[in-house]
Amino acid sequence: MTTKHCILAVVFSLCLTACSSNTNGNGDGPGNGNNTNLTIGGTVSGLAGSGLALQNNHVGYLAVNTNGSFTFANTLSTGDIYNVNVLMQPSNPTQLCVVVNGSGTANGNVSNVQVNCAGSYAFIGGVVSGLMSQGALLMLQDNVGDSVQVSGSGPFQFPTPFATGSTYAVTVETQPTGQTCAVTNGSGTVATSNVTSVQVTCASNTYTIGVTVSGLSGTGLVLQDNGADNLSVRVDGSVTFPMPVAYGSHYAVSVETQPSNPAQACRIPNGAGTAYANVTGIQVVCSNGNGTTDVWTWEGGSNQTNNSGSYGSLGVPAFTNLPPSRGSAVSWNDTAGNLWLFGGTAGETVGYFNDLWEYSAGEWTWMSGSNLESQAGSYGTLGVAAPSNAPQARGRSAHWTDAAGDFWLFGGHGYIAFTNQSGNLSDLWRYNAGKWTWVGGPPGYDQPAVYGVMGTGAPENTPGPRENLMSWTDAAGNFWLFGGFGIDSAGISGDLNDIWKYDGTQWTWVGGSNLSSQPAVYGVQGTPSPRNTPGGREGAVVWTDSSSNVWLFGGETNFINGIAGYYDFNDLWEYTGGQWTWVGGPNVTNQTGSYGILGTASITNIPGSRDGAVSWTDSSGHFWLLGGEDNAGNLYNDLWNYSAGEWTWVNGSNVCCQSGVYGTLGTPALTNIPGARYRASSWIDSSGNFWLFGGTESTSLYGAGEFNDLWRYQP
Repeated sequence: MTTKHCILAVVFSLCLTACSSNTNGNGDGPGNGNNTNLTIGGTVSGLAGSGLALQNNHVGYLAVNTNGSFTFANTLSTGDIYNVNVLMQPSNPTQLCVVVNGSGTANGNVSNVQVNCAGSYAFIGGVVSGLMSQGALLMLQDNVGDSVQVSGSGPFQFPTPFATGSTYAVTVETQPTGQTCAVTNGSGTVATSNVTSVQVTCASNTYTIGVTVSGLSGTGLVLQDNGADNLSVRVDGSVTFPMPVAYGSHYAVSVETQPSNPAQACRIPNGAGTAYANVTGIQVVCSNGNGTTDVWTWEGGSNQTNNSGSYGSLGVPAFTNLPPSRGSAVSWNDTAGNLWLFGGTAGETVGYFNDLWEYSAGEWTWMSGSNLESQAGSYGTLGVAAPSNAPQARGRSAHWTDAAGDFWLFGGHGYIAFTNQSGNLSDLWRYNAGKWTWVGGPPGYDQPAVYGVMGTGAPENTPGPRENLMSWTDAAGNFWLFGGFGIDSAGISGDLNDIWKYDGTQWTWVGGSNLSSQPAVYGVQGTPSPRNTPGGREGAVVWTDSSSNVWLFGGETNFINGIAGYYDFNDLWEYTGGQWTWVGGPNVTNQTGSYGILGTASITNIPGSRDGAVSWTDSSGHFWLLGGEDNAGNLYNDLWNYSAGEWTWVNGSNVCCQSGVYGTLGTPALTNIPGARYRASSWIDSSGNFWLFGGTESTSLYGAGEFNDLWRYQP
């Protein structure tokens, strides 16, 4: 061994000796930060009985029979947690032992745990009464430390015992939802037996039902809540029913007696619900008139979903004929004011129709197509009409009516039962003189688009296959479509924001992107710009004003900033002169509406975010909107009017998921209202009445499914 190596060995030996003699400064032994033999112990005092057993970290036990020091046999390492508890209390005599300084982190030997034993002990408890059994949770507390959770009426007991001679004080730590509980006999001194005299009495909270009356000029108006609580009203304003209702109870406000002198009709669009707080938003709107305007009339069809209908004989009208229940059908008006209906869905994933119906003079006529679901149809020869031609079964298509009164159909989502194939379509059809003509676009599903050059029409151009798209006709008779869910130029499925024009011979890609899932460019509200564009979306509504400007509201997209989900809009856009203008509504998704006062226009009013609503444009150029679905799957039956830059809540409920009120078939009434739905079909007849047919109901109001009820609304 060299001299250098010897010196290193001596130094190393000295270091080991010095380290082994070092302590942690507390006199508790080695303190090198890595000791594995640390002991846990302390002192027991006041012990008179036998059977006391202690435990550390809930492992094993240590029997203690006398006062004095104790040490657990199991050792710990530096940094380990210790937690000393009483495993068994002593008996003969019975005592209560409490651990002090019983938990912490072992950085050396622990010897300061204290176990203090006292005389006899008892538990604190009593009885709870009146607590609702529907999962209501009451939290009680004793001496601001010991808590017990109670979930129903009956006896209770705190888990920690009290020593004889100590005091207790029971209070309510947390009140149960919808109730208030009070404690009696809640304090005292512990004797030698358990305390069972604490009483906790719970009572349900009650809430008032208030309404706001407007338009009242007659006398004798009487309102009623839940068919019993009557309230006489003399003037406009806010009033409250005399009888409150319990938390979670149903309320239903109705008109018991309509006002007279002068005679009026009062209606309540949102009079029913469940009381979880004082109710103040119920509106009672009174109006004069003959009761035929601003009312719904149930004109036909079933008041239940999933009705099988009745086809009758092809081409023969009959009062007994009725299209089967469906959603997402397309509809037209002919030059004589008759209503037409094609296709749709018999359940969103169940089946599709390709039947064509006419409604005239109160009778339905099955005009063409199959009376079976999900049929292939027959394309025939391109450009040649034939009685045997028929588009294949589909729903969620685009449609137009040209100047000659011919009906046009484009795309949609189809399904053929025989081949079990489904997908989106991009074929174009015309219906004229009782015959279908395949005009253009490839047959089959999910065929690629041909965008061509933006702004330049070409015979080979064709929009890609898509569903839930928006369509309109301009003053020159050109057909237009926007967006929908389909396949972009890269072959990727998503929500589109491209604009197309069809001039009767060829398609032109006019604007928007040829890629899916594009974000909106809102720009400055109220300012048009060639850069502005609504984001990719489907299921929006479109109106055309008297100047041929196009207006678009709402819709849904499945991607925002690359994140998949359900996102609904309630933004309003205008398209004119080849430019989009963000007119109103928020530039963020999934927003609730602001209803304001029924029948009163306001700049702050706006429908909530939604897709699948239906729309009309009245003879005065006002836009109308009904129902739809929000991002959470809630359905609505609210009716809105947009005029002079302001929205007006006109009819229906301001809360989701409402059942319909059908009334008497053929009889208008202020209380009538279609149930909540989306993807219904609509028309306007020659007298300016709005018509509504079918639609999808998915909230189990009637059993989830489709309607085939027919409604008329006279604005």
